[in-house]
Amino acid sequence: MMDFLISIFLLLGSFFTLVGSIGLVKLPDFFMRLHGPTKATTLGVGAMLVASMLYYFTYHDTVRLNELLIIIFLFMTAPVSAHLMSKAALHKNNIKKTK
Repeated sequence: MMDFLISIFLLLGSFFTLVGSIGLVKLPDFFMRLHGPTKATTLGVGAMLVASMLYYFTYHDTVRLNELLIIIFLFMTAPVSAHLMSKAALHKNNIKKTK
């Protein structure tokens, strides 16, 4: 049962990371390109780290908090960095706008 749960989190994380990568390539505007991967990839990496935590808890009988600290750090820094990049691009004012 735990293998199934670990696999679900890995597949979910891979899916969201893939969607974020496709959004980075396909979206037309800088701000859209920034928004898609920031949201999707953060969730994707978070799901993969949860799968890693479950794996170590199941097979090595240890609770590893490194992954939890990475998740907390990622969820705090990814939105802030995306906001600062979009704010800098907005103030630079040479970004092509979509119609």
